Amino acid sequence: MCSLCGFPAAPGHWTEAGAATAHDRLRERFRRGAMLSNLLRPVGISVHDGGLVPGILVMGPGGASAIVPNLEVLWIEVDRILGRPFDPLET
Repeated sequence: MCSLCGFPAAPGHWTEAGAATAHDRLRERFRRGAMLSNLLRPVGISVHDGGLVPGILVMGPGGASAIVPNLEVLWIEVDRILGRPFDPLET
C-alpha cells in the first residue's frame, strides 16, 4: 500500500519483464516516463512518473491533470485532455 495515496502497490508493467531487480524496474519506469513526456510535449502534455506512487501523472495545458494506472488509460486520458483523438505516430 502506498503511504502517500493509499492505493495498493501496482504490479509491474509488461515492459519491465526483463528487469531483474527492483532497481531495474524503477529505472525502466523512469525511462518509459521520459519517452512519454518527449512524445507528448509537442501537444502541450507533460507526463511524470516519480516512481513513488502507483500510476503516471498526466498534465495538460490549462491545468488539467490526472493520475492514470497504466498506458492504456494514459492514452484515453490524453484524448480527453486534448478533446480529440491523439495518434502518437503523427508527432
